[in-house]
Amino acid sequence: MERISRPSRRSVLRTLATAIATPWVVPRTALGAEGKVAPSDRVTMGFIGVGGQGGGHLAGGAWTYLPGGYLGRDDVQVLAVCDVARGKRDGYTKRVNDHYTNKFGKDGYKACQAYVDFRDVLARPDIDAVLIGTPEHWHEVMSTMAAKAGKDVYCEKPIALTIRGARAMADAVRRYGRVYQAGTQQRSEYGGKFRLAVEIVRSGRIGKLQTVYGYNSCGMGFLPEGGPPGAQGKPVPEDFDWDLFLGPARWAPFGAGQMGFGSCGGDTNWSPHHYDIAQWGIGADDTGPVEIFHEKGTLAFRYASGVMLYACPYPGEKWGPGRACFVGTEGRVTADRDTFFTVPASIGAQPIAADEARVYYANSHSGNFLDCVRTRKKTICHEEIACRSMSVILLGGIANLLRRPLKWDPQKEEFPGDEEANRYLGVAFREPWRV
Repeated sequence: MERISRPSRRSVLRTLATAIATPWVVPRTALGAEGKVAPSDRVTMGFIGVGGQGGGHLAGGAWTYLPGGYLGRDDVQVLAVCDVARGKRDGYTKRVNDHYTNKFGKDGYKACQAYVDFRDVLARPDIDAVLIGTPEHWHEVMSTMAAKAGKDVYCEKPIALTIRGARAMADAVRRYGRVYQAGTQQRSEYGGKFRLAVEIVRSGRIGKLQTVYGYNSCGMGFLPEGGPPGAQGKPVPEDFDWDLFLGPARWAPFGAGQMGFGSCGGDTNWSPHHYDIAQWGIGADDTGPVEIFHEKGTLAFRYASGVMLYACPYPGEKWGPGRACFVGTEGRVTADRDTFFTVPASIGAQPIAADEARVYYANSHSGNFLDCVRTRKKTICHEEIACRSMSVILLGGIANLLRRPLKWDPQKEEFPGDEEANRYLGVAFREPWRV
């Protein structure tokens, strides 16, 4: 498909400046002088879903690691806020406009617009990128549509609730030449603990990698069957678009619990962080396990390399949620958001040397996304990485559902000769939504 490129913001500004006959005085700060970021270098963004983490990303939250969120960045200009709840979208839109009014010293700044339908945001040619913070059941559909609309995408986890949906998203991102970042920020943040653990593994300091222990409450991904939980049948408020909230999920009365394409068991929100790190350490960013089964009541994944991944703590240790432990023939390394240690201690006593293995470096997840929007490089958690790490969790869910061993072909992304298991790779969405 031939791709049509649109002129850069810088070239548009130059054309306008030439075309205007009367003198036009532009403040030096607007052109990037005095340490300011020029408008031509700012990434224009729309935020879709601001009721939870999306709002935190926009204006600042515990997971953004930058005071003020994207709104606080000089290299971003927020042009759109979208939410099906009027109070959320209007409130954050006012917050954005008030912020820029104070920042630029312009009374009544109104450049940020509020939208109820995300398709109106995707239709705007002046928006470079969108951040998707909607409920989980929207992510694979919305990311795919955003890529087709020519937008770069930062999407909160889970990036998909079906394996086929994850693949469709990744294929669309590549097909349309977009930049994608999954919100699995442990590769970038937390002082580099997870990156160091992976570099220790890749450098062979623990010997040959044999076993990985992951987040112990995983093991159940999305199961596309059943009905919506906790339907209440309450009247739909006038300021809430319930039909658009449901989107591709099955219809349910207003007041139903967490939506999905059916029923959802286990943790599709938290475990993507930790199985992403497991995949990173194993070296499986472009592949996955070949067998999934239960061993002594624990969900287990075997990779073609022979490495085993278990959904439980390292034997004899008590973990809180969220840790990865890599065990080799000569020792082990463990990392979580607060802790890092090796056994023996000598394994981690020295920094990674210049001749040892290095992995992708980023110390800001949002910053890495924005840098890649400008350079068109792959992000640290790009679409293929996100697809593969999410698939591990969803494969675990299918294995838990069927309660029997499964063979998996990570190249074809199917269960060879297993029609029953393959039924759970995808699901029909409610019309008119599809990937």
